[in-house]
Amino acid sequence: MEYKQWYMEYKIHKNRPGLLGDIASLLGMLEVNIITINGVENRTRGMLLQTDDDEKIELLGKMLKKVDNITINALRPPKLVDILAVRHGRYIERDSDDKKTFRFTRDELGLLVDFLGEIFKREGNQVIGLRGMPRVGKTESIIAGSVCANKRWAFVSSTMLRQTVRSQLSEDEMDPGNIFIIDGIVSTVRSNEKHYSLLQEIMSMPSTKVIEHPDIFVKESHYDHGIYDCIIELRNTPDEEISYESITSDIHEF
Repeated sequence: MEYKQWYMEYKIHKNRPGLLGDIASLLGMLEVNIITINGVENRTRGMLLQTDDDEKIELLGKMLKKVDNITINALRPPKLVDILAVRHGRYIERDSDDKKTFRFTRDELGLLVDFLGEIFKREGNQVIGLRGMPRVGKTESIIAGSVCANKRWAFVSSTMLRQTVRSQLSEDEMDPGNIFIIDGIVSTVRSNEKHYSLLQEIMSMPSTKVIEHPDIFVKESHYDHGIYDCIIELRNTPDEEISYESITSDIHEF
């Protein structure tokens, strides 16, 4: 059998001396390798494990249920959020109603960049929406995530340096392996016919597209929210309201 990874997470009720050592010994006896280990917020510990025998994981789960002072929260093949939780020691906040929406604040930019980097490594068609107020770090995070994934990026539209509305891209820029960065306001409200034609071509490509201001992009175009594989929200503070009123009023005046 091939080696597979598993994510194990347990809550500690009483962190007695030697508790981790006992669990590590149990894993050692079962010949299950510990790849990464970290505390994941408060009294919870997360581990990435590796084994070539699924039955050992099933047996491990049954044995750990008998260990005092801990409760097993998760024992499953790792999701992206599990891998990042072990790396960073904290879970990414998700919307309780919409599991496709992930929330970050500016003090979590390192976690956000790592999250984007892992998404960008995936091949094929995917569309990511990125909500956030101006100057919160949206575009910078996309570029940093592209660097982490060792991918080139191409601005289709942007306000990062000055207003950018592209009507064509070079052959190198049109590589489907690139990360295409789209400002949802600029591309729909401030664009021209040539730009919109380019935008439609890029949206139909089997590539990764990141759309800033995804709600306005949907409102002002023929696309709907179903195009998004995930939505990321970036705030200066956890309670900051992401409001487009001031932004859109300026745009319509323009």
